[in-house]
Amino acid sequence: MSNNESFIDEVTEEVRRDKLFALFRKYGWIGAVLVAGIVGGAAWSEWSKAQSQARAEAFGDAVLGALSSDTPETRIAALKDVQGTKDQAGILQLLLASDPDKDRAATLAALQLVADDTTLPDSYRDLASLRQMIIAGADTPLADRRTTLTAIAAPGRPYRPLALEQLAYLLIEEKKVTEAIDALRALTQDQQASQGLRSRVDQVILALGGAPTVEG
Repeated sequence: MSNNESFIDEVTEEVRRDKLFALFRKYGWIGAVLVAGIVGGAAWSEWSKAQSQARAEAFGDAVLGALSSDTPETRIAALKDVQGTKDQAGILQLLLASDPDKDRAATLAALQLVADDTTLPDSYRDLASLRQMIIAGADTPLADRRTTLTAIAAPGRPYRPLALEQLAYLLIEEKKVTEAIDALRALTQDQQASQGLRSRVDQVILALGGAPTVEG
């Protein structure tokens, strides 16, 4: 009797296994599609985020380049050439509405509007805050400038190298020349720093009496 029961159990298990394999062959592709969809969706999301970040950084670099022009006329012309999204176009209009050489207070107020607008991406707000700190200069307490710049210089922020450069200049303002040179030299080795920034920092190091950076 026990042999019969064992045989029946084995047959039942085989039948179950056959049914399971049959179901898998029939519907297994659904699971594969779901897995592929999840993986593909995650990859697309990461790619989209990377593209958005790259566009934001490119826009910021273009704006900073335009704002570094020597005269109000060339700054305005350069800003008008910058291409951007709808949100970015709004920022450009704020920047075009005033110029520090013509109306410094209006420029700072426009930048403050951007910096305080929580509906904008952090990259735009960082850009406005960075520009604001540069224009305000000593009119803003050094401690307040350091606090703002330190936040912009946090790892992963798009304008981190530029904020680190400004933080080094605060050390110069405090007469901490050796510390400033060390900070600037570290920046020349920063992989996120552009070649233009590295060259500019090298010139400042030399002006401060430091040795030129040796390319490794």
